[in-house]
Amino acid sequence: MLSPEVRSKYKVSIGIECHVQLKTKSKLFSGADNDATEAAPNTLVNHIDFGLPGALPVVNAEALHLASRAAFALGTTPQAFSKFDRKHYFYPDLPMGYQITQFDLPIVVGGSVAIDIDGDKKVIGITRAHLEADAGKSVHPAGKDYTLVDLNRSGTPLLEIVSEPDMHSPEEAKAYVHELYLLMKYAGVSEANLFYGNMRFDVNVSVSQSDELGTRTETKNLNSFKSVEKAAEHEIGRQIELLEKGQAIAQETRGWDEAKQKTFSQRGKEEAHDYRYMPDPDLPPITLSDEYIEKIKLEMPFLPSQWRELLAPLKLTRSQVDTLLEAEVDSPDIGYLSLIKDKLEDSEAVSGLVNMMINIEIPLRKEGNLPKQSDEQRAKLYDEVVKLLGANQLSSTAAKALLADLLASEVLPDDVAVLAKEKGYIQISDTAEINNFIKTIISDNPKAVEELKAGETKVLGFLVGQVMKSSNGKANPKLAEDLIKQALGL
Repeated sequence: MLSPEVRSKYKVSIGIECHVQLKTKSKLFSGADNDATEAAPNTLVNHIDFGLPGALPVVNAEALHLASRAAFALGTTPQAFSKFDRKHYFYPDLPMGYQITQFDLPIVVGGSVAIDIDGDKKVIGITRAHLEADAGKSVHPAGKDYTLVDLNRSGTPLLEIVSEPDMHSPEEAKAYVHELYLLMKYAGVSEANLFYGNMRFDVNVSVSQSDELGTRTETKNLNSFKSVEKAAEHEIGRQIELLEKGQAIAQETRGWDEAKQKTFSQRGKEEAHDYRYMPDPDLPPITLSDEYIEKIKLEMPFLPSQWRELLAPLKLTRSQVDTLLEAEVDSPDIGYLSLIKDKLEDSEAVSGLVNMMINIEIPLRKEGNLPKQSDEQRAKLYDEVVKLLGANQLSSTAAKALLADLLASEVLPDDVAVLAKEKGYIQISDTAEINNFIKTIISDNPKAVEELKAGETKVLGFLVGQVMKSSNGKANPKLAEDLIKQALGL
């Protein structure tokens, strides 16, 4: 474990390469299905994916479209001119002996991703993002002396997003990959399912005692935000310990052992010249017209930063905003932010709406216990519950229970107020009825009454609680408090 004094001697630099699987129906250069999540090995492969002689690739137009959307999500525009190249290396899961990618003229150049670290905004630069076809998958059966190759992923369309080394802590690295995930989801570029490897992260780390970058290592194929943070944390500590002992850092590719929470050496790091890049002679350059680029710009949806700006007047916590943003992409067929957007001018209504969404609907939908309802239906339910709350006809507890009932209903009631009354959710606001409870409680709690009269104001909460208990939670607590004070002449 490094001491803070030792750690402070070193400048940490982190850059991240993220492979984003584009959500096209077919692969980047072939007509084979792009969804290999549940497919048996080697069932989603054709002659192009096998690399058979004479097989000619044809670029997927939708992949270009999604890559262009990603450019706008990253705060830049797609390049009007880009091209494909061959990256040569030999591996069993690469049938052609080269990977089709983009080298010197990628489809995206520049851009940035803004992150929030403890309330401070930081901008991470994007170097580039390029299209490439994924390789297959090598499978090493336990206890066997052979390797199997599954080419279902061969040719899967990827957009590799390369950041600048602008992150300087594991926390910043985690925040960056999480924001990148949200951007790709909101822009409709990828399903971004981390479990199925729709986004994979390669984390480059270097440490130095000057402003010059140190020798970097690359920890590959991380598939969770937490593993990015932990791998960076471990690699920082490992490199500093080596330098403190006077040892050199080897530039290499490393893997991540989730069980041991450690990185491990895999192989020496290749350089660009090792791959013998050359323009792909079978694929013409990509030329995007101004009209094409402008059309994509106009179709871009609201992105996370725009939603945060829109929600800013509500004074929500960062955690509340993140909960809403996550819920929106986790349940794309359920509108959360759109309902809030429609209520922004009514501060009281929108405040109640946000609280109930975060504390009731979102948790219930995560459990999978709610039927799908239209946004119009849900908007009406929220309106009615908020209205009853505002009229002091519901306690906060009763409002939660009522809304949970309504959201779980296959058939919605014609009149929410009538249903609330039938189910006993409506608060008792009848002065005479509450006074009857108060008389009994004052009689049964003489010591508490004397303490309250003596100035122990906390006792008032106890007495109100007794009223709520006696009324089975139906008494209006504010009215009960006022009536207790009135009964005791306070």
